[in-house]
Amino acid sequence: MRRHRGLAEVLAVVGLVVVGVAGVVALSASPAAAQSVNRDAIDNLNEQLLYVALPLVLFVEITLVYAVYRFRDNDDPTPTTKDSPLEITWTAATGVILLFVGVSAYFVLANPYITPAAASGPTVETDGDPVEVDVVAYQWGWEFRYPDANVTTDTRLVLPRGRDVVLSLHTRDVIHSFYVPDLGLKQDAVPGQTTPIRTRATETGEYRLYCAELCGVGHARMHGTVTVVSPSAYDEWLATGELPADESTTASENATAVRQAGIAF
Repeated sequence: MRRHRGLAEVLAVVGLVVVGVAGVVALSASPAAAQSVNRDAIDNLNEQLLYVALPLVLFVEITLVYAVYRFRDNDDPTPTTKDSPLEITWTAATGVILLFVGVSAYFVLANPYITPAAASGPTVETDGDPVEVDVVAYQWGWEFRYPDANVTTDTRLVLPRGRDVVLSLHTRDVIHSFYVPDLGLKQDAVPGQTTPIRTRATETGEYRLYCAELCGVGHARMHGTVTVVSPSAYDEWLATGELPADESTTASENATAVRQAGIAF
């Protein structure tokens, strides 16, 4: 019996140390700059929830270690006596925490870059009208149409940095999912429906596009590239179909930096 108690104490202490080290690393790490306003909103929410979750985890682990140590030799335990003030306190504390999580999540979900149909959200000043692109998903690829410029591309979506973009998502056959993790974009394409996605990229570079919905035997190869370039390079690309050499080099270098930072999935 004493051997089992000793093992429990060791495991509890190890768990506390691991959680403490992970918490310190998480709080001290400097997050990489977000590549879009969508990703920035999601990262900010995760950071807020992290600052709430870590103290709670540490509190629970410390309480566990205390209980294991304090009652390690108690061979005749008795039920905990009723303590109304304590019960009211932890119930109220739980309610406050849930309210904070709910309010924080609401403001993110009300952001038009996260929920394009949201009626409220931040007012963002951008240069020019939003860029509109029709995104067509099919088994097993992507097609991007720029109606204002009469341009159509396959597998590569080119976007200007610093301008709002509205992507109208369609599918020709089954359900697909437009997923660009580095830009914080993920939206299902449902047959017979047009689904909008709103974004504004803040960093030039190349970002991987995936289909995140199992759509058949070719699902694994249904991917593409989102290339974010400067506004002038974007205008030149629409006119000539080619990106300036310096923009292509910069995009590739930025993509490499993102992958080395462990951001890309």
